[in-house]
Amino acid sequence: MSAVDQAPVAAREDAALDRFRTLLRIPTMSRNDVELTDWAAFDAFIAALPGLYPAVHAALEREQHGHSLLYRWAGSAPTGRPTILMGHYDVVPATDEGWQHPPFAAEITGTGDGRVLWNRGTLDDKGAVVAILEAAERLLGEGFTPTEDVYLSFGHDEETVGTGAQTIVAALRERGIRPALVLDEGGAIVERIFPGVARPIAVVGVSEKGITSVRLTVEQHGGHASTPPKMTATVRLARAITRLNAKPFPARLTETNLQMVETLGAHASGPLRAVFTRARRLQPLLRAGFGRLSDETRAIVRTTTAVTQLRGSLAANALPETAEAIVNVRIAVGSTVAETMEHIRRAVRDPQVRIEAVDASEPSPVSPSEGAEWDRVAGALAQVHPHAIVTPYIMLGASDSRHFTAIGDTVYRFTPFEMSTEERGTLHARDERIHVRTWLRGIDVYALLLRSS
Repeated sequence: MSAVDQAPVAAREDAALDRFRTLLRIPTMSRNDVELTDWAAFDAFIAALPGLYPAVHAALEREQHGHSLLYRWAGSAPTGRPTILMGHYDVVPATDEGWQHPPFAAEITGTGDGRVLWNRGTLDDKGAVVAILEAAERLLGEGFTPTEDVYLSFGHDEETVGTGAQTIVAALRERGIRPALVLDEGGAIVERIFPGVARPIAVVGVSEKGITSVRLTVEQHGGHASTPPKMTATVRLARAITRLNAKPFPARLTETNLQMVETLGAHASGPLRAVFTRARRLQPLLRAGFGRLSDETRAIVRTTTAVTQLRGSLAANALPETAEAIVNVRIAVGSTVAETMEHIRRAVRDPQVRIEAVDASEPSPVSPSEGAEWDRVAGALAQVHPHAIVTPYIMLGASDSRHFTAIGDTVYRFTPFEMSTEERGTLHARDERIHVRTWLRGIDVYALLLRSS
């Protein structure tokens, strides 16, 4: 491409980047304590969209469900099997403390293809939301109309309770809409996550783990800390936590796990190729290996528990009358909430520790890793990232897409961005960032998906 030909492309990309930065600077932080949420930021985000994406707002119908948004792009010859592209524009809270660049300044470092954009939400998940809007705006400018209806669903509270997505699903179900394809955030294009495989890997989530918070509570008589009993509430709670930590859930390889190992194993080098391509016969060896390779691989094959919150006495010199721990549990596909709770009770082995599940959800149904809709996703990826190996996997986190499984059988979790191990480590952490070139390629993938609608 000549310099003359490149100029319009560069101008288009710079304009898209400017729009992205404008929306990133709006601090749409969702909080578990709804009363602390700054809803003015969410209102500002919604108000900014028509001016930034005039073609989308002229051609598509938009409706609000609370602060969540649902757009309908009418198809030219719809048959009742629409495509739904999803994302969420709320982000986890952040302050300036510890960041190399302020979390809502949308600063860019580097030059050319090495430019990096720093901001909360670049990866999770404004990056996808804005890329989808950019793709739609671009295609409308080219005069494109999809054959089937297309819906764009943007949640406002995915990072907390997901009420926006649930409300949208309820509205679509009432209208009798059953999508052919739902694509939400989830997997990404990653490297060096699988031993022996040098090529980039596009991990497309076909399901996701269940999630629940398990509350462990110990109640007993308080008193002055100068005369403690042998077993205080906090000691009993600590013992319950260590017992649970010492009894991990059993490792399992699901059908999706085996497909992933076989798919990637075909591209592995050396003796690992022989092992991975015989995954079904070597399951005990693989389960043990996955349990040792990394935190990520260990989480792939089992239900996981992580104590995330602790509460005890209100004073330094008072014995707690209530000691409480919250355990974040990610339930493996193939297991259930009931099975998980029974394992925790057996591990704790103490009737004086009350164990209860809070906001429990089962693992999601498994979507097919073959067929027309899978091929649409894989085909769009292949055009933009021809060297990437596309494989199904079980998403370890939770997303709004789990609610959409109630109305669709083909629900995938994949964000078409390249993410290094270091960059994935910034999700929900400091210094979240994305390479500008990566984000622009993501727009191209979404545009191809829309063209196939």
